[in-house]
Amino acid sequence: MAMQFADSRPAPVTASKAQARLSFGVGGMTCASCVSHVEKALAAVPGVAGATVNLATERADVRLSRGVEAATLVSALEHEGYEPRFDSIDMSVTGMTCASCVSHVEKALRAQPGVLEATVNLATERARVRVLAGAIDFNALAKAVAHEGYEAHRIEQGDTSAPDRERLARAAELAELQRDLIVAAILTLPVFILVMGGHVIPGFHEILMDSLGHRLPLYASFVLTTIVLAWPGARFFQRGVPALMRGKPDMNALVAVGTAAAYGFSVVATFAPGWLPEGTANVYYEAAAVIVTLILSGRYLEARAKGRTSEAIRTLAGLRPKTARVHKDGAVVEIPLEDVRAGDLLDLRPGERVPVDAEVTEGVSYVDESMLTGEPAPVEKSLGAVLTGGSVNGSGALTLRATRVGADTVLSAIIRMVETAQGAKLPIQAMVDRVTAYFVPAVFALAGLTFAAWMAFGPSPALGIALVNAVAVLIIACPCAMGLATPAAIMTGTGRAAGLGILFARGEALQTLRDVAVVAFDKTGTLTKGKPELTD
Repeated sequence: MAMQFADSRPAPVTASKAQARLSFGVGGMTCASCVSHVEKALAAVPGVAGATVNLATERADVRLSRGVEAATLVSALEHEGYEPRFDSIDMSVTGMTCASCVSHVEKALRAQPGVLEATVNLATERARVRVLAGAIDFNALAKAVAHEGYEAHRIEQGDTSAPDRERLARAAELAELQRDLIVAAILTLPVFILVMGGHVIPGFHEILMDSLGHRLPLYASFVLTTIVLAWPGARFFQRGVPALMRGKPDMNALVAVGTAAAYGFSVVATFAPGWLPEGTANVYYEAAAVIVTLILSGRYLEARAKGRTSEAIRTLAGLRPKTARVHKDGAVVEIPLEDVRAGDLLDLRPGERVPVDAEVTEGVSYVDESMLTGEPAPVEKSLGAVLTGGSVNGSGALTLRATRVGADTVLSAIIRMVETAQGAKLPIQAMVDRVTAYFVPAVFALAGLTFAAWMAFGPSPALGIALVNAVAVLIIACPCAMGLATPAAIMTGTGRAAGLGILFARGEALQTLRDVAVVAFDKTGTLTKGKPELTD
């Protein structure tokens, strides 16, 4: 979730029956004249048929007659001095396999009414959508994603179990890919040997013909390749064919068309050679099987890379304990961390991590706050002192009052900052965005041109040669490197930095950092490692 992005311009809000009205929050209004100003500002936007504003609910209801960009409505309100309200909706998106998938998901999200911006990360498989508050909900966005052939799940802020669920989902995906890769490799190896063995081992082809004859190796290759395509290779057809039918082909469509062409031609050459021109009844089972195996191996390596790049977030999330001991009805009970509420009294034993941001109400201890400040020396904490969730208690027992919990804690803010930086859109990705938007259709066009050129100018028998070269163009062209490399680099860089106590508020800082020649520190004259070290 490399992170790959498409065109960042907001899509126009179309005036279809389902999108003829747009309702969203507006702040800054204080009286009836404000309502009049807002209504006039919105009504003056081309494409707006009318606008009604409610001062009590601070909402604007806009009727549209044609396509209007949400950003245009925002600009009109801001020009008058009012504040459109915004929401950010985070979701996980499964089923994406290449940069083309990212482009399709982003375009589908931006096409929804009230959406100002949508960015999708292939490496993290996450999407962040910025919308006019109240204009659209998650279900509508999820439906738009599902229409493109992908699946979206909402990520709630402060959901401490989300990283664990994502880790388990990635582990399951990796295990499934590993199984399919092993099966495909085992089945492909005999096919490859049967067809290509004669090119490597002298006399192998003659020995094979003398012992098994001509037809049996063909039938064996047919059976094994059929299993490869129907089992481990089925994922490419399940995702690629619907994408092709929607007119939005992706990498899966390239693999599906390439393998289907090689396999279909081989089946005809095996069982109905008379249908083909004389001299062209050759089989390409090994091409279809090897393509599936090679692409699966690439997907497996990508899945492993994605899992490693999110290690920093898991490490930060791991600083939070899973449970906390809370005073309830005169007793101390252990409850899940997500059930802790602001104002609860908590018990903290020596050596434990502080579960949430809190204030000391009883006891004295020294707390290691190096995870936040980098200072190696524990800090004394007594009545009224503030504690940060994730820091480590020393030898004293404390009673705390929770002040901030869930998404409001300092640690949660740090995690969100790292996630935001990891999902950032770097300037260098603008070129990748432009390429990936047209990449797959261009590959199909080149494959068709290759086939036509070989048929017209290639040596006899031209059909077989033309088919092989067209299939080669289809399967060799993969935008996955572009779709994963830059986001993976962002995630690895920001993740490694977070592990060292360096936080990037914006991903663009990574690209800017390459031009930095001097770094000046202001830390009261000292730089610490975060832990004491014996020097003398």
